[in-house]
Amino acid sequence: MAQSNMERLRALTDQLNQYRYEYYDLNAPTVDDGEYDRLFDELAGLEKSLGIQMGNSPTQTVGWPARDELAKVTHAIPLLSLDKTKQVDELCSFIGEQPVMLMLKLDGLTIKLTYEQGIILEAATRGNGDEGENVTHNVRGISGIPSQIPYKGRLVVTGEAFIRPSDFEVLQDTLVDSNGQPYKNGRNLAAGSVRLFKSEDCRERRVTFMPFNVLEGFDELPTKSERLKQLRGLGFHPCYYLLSKHSPSLQGMEAGIQKLRDYARDNDIPIDGIVATYNDVAFAKTCGRTERYYKDGLAFKFEDEKFETKLTGIEWNPTRTGVIAPVAILRPVQIDGTTVSRASLHNLSFIETLELMPGNRVLVSKRNMIIPHIEENLDRGKFDMGRVTLPYCPCCHRPTRIQEENGVKRLICDNPDCATRRLRQFVHFAGKKAMNIEGLSQATLEKFIGWGLLHNYWDIYELDERKVEVMEIDGFGEKSWENLWAAIQRSRDTTFERYLIAMDIPLIGRTASKTLAQRFHSSLDEFESAVIHGFDFTQLPDFGDTLHQNIYQWFQNETNWYFWSELRNYVTIAPPVVEQTAPPDNPFVGKTIVVTGKVEPYTREGINAKIESLGAHAGSSVSKKTNYLVCGENAGSKLAKAKELGVTVLTPAQFFQMAGE
Repeated sequence: MAQSNMERLRALTDQLNQYRYEYYDLNAPTVDDGEYDRLFDELAGLEKSLGIQMGNSPTQTVGWPARDELAKVTHAIPLLSLDKTKQVDELCSFIGEQPVMLMLKLDGLTIKLTYEQGIILEAATRGNGDEGENVTHNVRGISGIPSQIPYKGRLVVTGEAFIRPSDFEVLQDTLVDSNGQPYKNGRNLAAGSVRLFKSEDCRERRVTFMPFNVLEGFDELPTKSERLKQLRGLGFHPCYYLLSKHSPSLQGMEAGIQKLRDYARDNDIPIDGIVATYNDVAFAKTCGRTERYYKDGLAFKFEDEKFETKLTGIEWNPTRTGVIAPVAILRPVQIDGTTVSRASLHNLSFIETLELMPGNRVLVSKRNMIIPHIEENLDRGKFDMGRVTLPYCPCCHRPTRIQEENGVKRLICDNPDCATRRLRQFVHFAGKKAMNIEGLSQATLEKFIGWGLLHNYWDIYELDERKVEVMEIDGFGEKSWENLWAAIQRSRDTTFERYLIAMDIPLIGRTASKTLAQRFHSSLDEFESAVIHGFDFTQLPDFGDTLHQNIYQWFQNETNWYFWSELRNYVTIAPPVVEQTAPPDNPFVGKTIVVTGKVEPYTREGINAKIESLGAHAGSSVSKKTNYLVCGENAGSKLAKAKELGVTVLTPAQFFQMAGE
């Protein structure tokens, strides 16, 4: 009976607010005063008997005053987000054997409500997680928020303020944002509405609140679902969820997701994904957190959302290989909490396919929630390659050319002395992954090259002969020179891998250079001999035809051979490190393991070192030669490739367990 009374209270609140809107705003009442007064009295009676009063109740004539600014609110318990995935099997792996709540991921603005002695004290936005804004004055303008409840202890509830899709369709024709543009989606409109200074203005936007978690209160209840369920009796309408008591199958998870999507569609609720969160409160607290998100849940995003903006220009950047890379300059747009104003255009073929030209309206996403990407051009039909490409290099002003290779067109500067190209080659050579010369930054290299002190890589190791000239450069004193020269001297003792990376053979990075070091015992002489005698590099793990050809094409260039041989006179290659023998029962010995996503607490270099310590090969890409894929947080396209090839996929926990940890 109490539940039906609660439903009646909510229904009367909404019904009377609609009548008030028709009477005051439309001047077209649909009921007479007698009927309105009868329903008003019924609502007042229910509020008194239940001890509940909604923030937007017509019986509440006194509310919070309008604001002229939004005060800051510090969150004692940080309101962090959850990590995200777009793979259903990752969701299954995350859940494991723990009971979870599978819940709608509401698409709006997160709000925290604080109650003491049954009265709402504060409503605040999430903000950056540690600090939000006080929007208590707008409680009266948001449906679904009780201003008075019968629970007398401290209660802190988090939820989402959103605008229903049907309401947004009506509102978007009449409202514009701060730039005078129509709102692109309901989330933006909800976020702007909640932060308005007047509750009357907020109420006109038809914002609804739906709780999804209890931060404080109901301490005697051990699960999140039980605590959330209690909110129904206090006047809230909690977010819809499903409970899973065991590790779900892929098919079961997909069915659950579809059920939630159907519910959201049928009930006019905006969502952009599904959230899985551990239901046991005590267990959830043991999961910990990172700086950005709590680890007791995982959000499943349906797809990369696209945002409309304008391509204002194309910036061309010469690279160390001679390719001139195009970058889109965009009218700034907010995506997933960050401002996106630039995006890679990859190559001329990408530009040509989308018919991109400055001034076009484009749709932009953040792929895998990380990388800005132009998905579509809304203004096709007037493309002219001649108006996009550059006839001259923006750095050296020499003529450029269009190179087409394997069906991909690129803009090329062939000038080997192009200043930007040359500078970036030196930056790569001195970088941390290559010769690791600390203090030889891009700015310093630019000065040295500009003063004519550096023409070849080994000039770096003869800078002591030009110390006087170096000391004349602005910013260089005796101490800075000593520090730089000491760093240069330290870099003379290097490794086979660093030397190989410094040479900048296309696609030879850490993983490939380590494979070559293992095969040729960290001996430059052995490696040279292999090249001279036509060694088949495709027999090595992760070495395909492209890497094989890159090595031979690089050494066919006489200038490259000269650099390789001359520089050897200035450095000493460290002997290979004798690795400990892996345990005989280790299942990874001799296998190729690839990692995708983040595997805490390791860096990518650290997890690869761990793999190699097990007697396995740390691969960089998934192929038929891959035995295992370790799938961490924010996994990328390697997961799909592994599934296609039938490669065994391991969670980090499974990997460490098999490794004996």
